[in-house]
Amino acid sequence: MADFWQHGMITTLQKLRERPAGALEADLKAIARHRKLVLLLPALYSEFETASMPRILEELKGVEYLHKVVLSLDRAGRTEFEKARQAMSVLRADVRVVWHDGPRMRKLYRELIRNAFSMDHPGKGRSVWMTLGSVLSEPEVYAVALHDCDIVNYRREMLARLILPVAHPALDFEFSKGYYARVTDQLYGRVTRLFYTPLIRTLNRILGLNPFLSFLDSFRYALSGEFALISSLARGIRISPTWGLEVSLLSEVYQRASVNRICQVDLAETYEHKHQVLRKEKPNEGLLRMAGDIARALFRVLTQDGIVLSEAFFRTMLTSYIQEARVTIEKYHALSLINGLTYDRHAEIEAVEAFVGSLRAAIADFVQDPVGVPMLAAWVRVHAAIPDFEERMREAVEMDNA
Repeated sequence: MADFWQHGMITTLQKLRERPAGALEADLKAIARHRKLVLLLPALYSEFETASMPRILEELKGVEYLHKVVLSLDRAGRTEFEKARQAMSVLRADVRVVWHDGPRMRKLYRELIRNAFSMDHPGKGRSVWMTLGSVLSEPEVYAVALHDCDIVNYRREMLARLILPVAHPALDFEFSKGYYARVTDQLYGRVTRLFYTPLIRTLNRILGLNPFLSFLDSFRYALSGEFALISSLARGIRISPTWGLEVSLLSEVYQRASVNRICQVDLAETYEHKHQVLRKEKPNEGLLRMAGDIARALFRVLTQDGIVLSEAFFRTMLTSYIQEARVTIEKYHALSLINGLTYDRHAEIEAVEAFVGSLRAAIADFVQDPVGVPMLAAWVRVHAAIPDFEERMREAVEMDNA
């Protein structure tokens, strides 16, 4: 049964029936005559050596409404850069590859450092931020969509559904967030299911229905890597270079856009991509590192709004989170049972215990340094400090791709 329930602060755009991708794309093709739309793809070169990236490119070959596709390429030498550029050349849209390991981009990173911009944490967050600046250097771009490049069951309909709410002139959305079910023969999405959502609800219960926490709890998959936003909003937001990217992004969107102009959209019935490893003995890797970064980002956002997080608060939060997570496990056990899915209750409990360790470490780090890893500056600030930087970055990317 299709679910049309509007359950939170933001608009939810469910998939109520099958609509051919061609119909969605026909709307977008008409819109694209007046509004230029860009797709940003963050990828490691290694993803071109998996089954995911070739499938994504095969699907995107049929897309005609994009003004440009920009690949944010990390961990690639000259040979890998040329191979990636060749692979991307099959697309109909104009293609640019932002080669973060190339000499021209490295020179630009060094210039940012000389101008007191923090570039100390390489990774997806920093690469997305830099590539977004490259996209925004074209003032005529209306909206940008971003999705991950490890999607095993990718279909081009996902992109169309993601970008349509912010692109369509009959709608008034500035930000669109994708959601989906992480399920095969069992449930995945452990950080979202067992850590993020129980923690948000714990904090909301302790603080007494905080509007920002209620906003975060409105998203069905707040940690998804799929979103679209209009350029005027993108220019003013900061993001975290860590795994706290999604929380920091949602915080910035919450502060800069009306909740009535924010939506989430159902991209697919199921969504399959690579699964991060959870190892209790390695708290600084995989899902445990992700959980810690998310918690630190969340604590910072709450305190910058004036909420005092004391030692007593953190003690209460830890015990309340454990109880909330236990209840959550019961819910997912029931969901798995009625759907005939495999469910390892012991492994789920062990995951929560490991996440408690991540929470303890995040609390200790936060108490020692509440600011933590600096946010990447909004591009309006970069423009104020180095007025011609975006233009020179666009020239560097063009020269790399020539």
